[in-house]
Amino acid sequence: MRKLVIGVSLALAASSFAACGNAPKPQTQPASSAATPSTPTVNVVTVESHELNRQLRLPGELQPFQDVAIYAKVPGFVETIGVDRGSAVRKGQLLVRLHAPELDTQRREAEARVSGVQSQKVEAAARISTIRAQRIEAEAKLASDEGTYKRLKAASNTPGVVAGNDVEIAERAVESGRARVQAMQETEKAAQAQVKTLDESERAMREGVRGAQNIEAYLRLTAPFDGVITERNVHPGSLAMTSGLPMVRLQQVSRLRLVVAVPEAEVAGIATGAKLNFTLPAFPGETFTGTIQRASRALDAKTRTMPVELDVENSRGRLSPGMFPEVQWPAKRLRPSLFVPPTAIATTTERSFVIRIRDNGTEWVDVKRGASMNIKGVDLVEIFGDLSPGDVIAARGTDELRAGTKVTIKQPPGGK
Repeated sequence: MRKLVIGVSLALAASSFAACGNAPKPQTQPASSAATPSTPTVNVVTVESHELNRQLRLPGELQPFQDVAIYAKVPGFVETIGVDRGSAVRKGQLLVRLHAPELDTQRREAEARVSGVQSQKVEAAARISTIRAQRIEAEAKLASDEGTYKRLKAASNTPGVVAGNDVEIAERAVESGRARVQAMQETEKAAQAQVKTLDESERAMREGVRGAQNIEAYLRLTAPFDGVITERNVHPGSLAMTSGLPMVRLQQVSRLRLVVAVPEAEVAGIATGAKLNFTLPAFPGETFTGTIQRASRALDAKTRTMPVELDVENSRGRLSPGMFPEVQWPAKRLRPSLFVPPTAIATTTERSFVIRIRDNGTEWVDVKRGASMNIKGVDLVEIFGDLSPGDVIAARGTDELRAGTKVTIKQPPGGK
């Protein structure tokens, strides 16, 4: 039985081998009939136009609206000082009174010189009065002598009435009187000139006295405006100098200046009169307001920022100069900007670009990045380049998709 099974198996194997030998051979496909590569499909988006309107957080610094360091204008010793650090003062209030003994001496010397010149003026005026009286007397005598001479001269025309010697004596008396009157006139003029010189000297010396008094006025130091004393460096008996540390520092803190360094790209948002909010670490959870009032209109060459000043009311005195607030600065453009998703921008070592698709063909368009903004829950990036609103671009920018490639576009959900 076993031999029968083995024989049947061998017979089946032989018949199978024969069948395989007679089977037709499979036909092979020619190489030229291989499938061509398919056109790539690209997800696309459109370039959108929006008004850039976002809030930046820029650091700033609070400064006093007015700040003055008060020095001694002339050296002197502090006699009294009625203020201290933190004192609130009013305009014109006495802050420090100094004492300078040498100024007292100079003033007294100037006053003594004025008194001496005044005494000389009185003497010169008295001399002028005396000379004037003598001149008047001499003029009267001259008039009398001239009358006598005229009468004698007339009488001498009749022979034997008047001796010739009497006429000559009368003539000489007239000439002598005239010379005396002329001399007195010259003396009076000289005395008047002396008085005029003394007047000028007196005016000059009085100016010296006023100058000394003005300098003495510098010994009283008053507040130039309402404010708070924030620094004091002298005490009674101290020698106050015109340089070095100030005696006191006065700051106006009822109104403050908030100085913000605005980056060059954001200066378009400067609008005089606009109100901006800011926060301070000293007052967590609170928001304060300032008004844009001044801009330097020039950029700092090192930082490429423009200092802008906001006025901040501080009548309650809660804010202090030197605080560093965080300002909510509005980032705006003068006209609408173009926006695309961040993934649409391809960046290489040489360029940044997006891939625009026209007539199912690709082209690279160089762009520059701008600000980022969230629009209706979607993060978009501002771009600048040769693009227009509505241009179709690849949703994913990559340098693997070469320019000039034919593609099939796939619209995003919603048909945009």
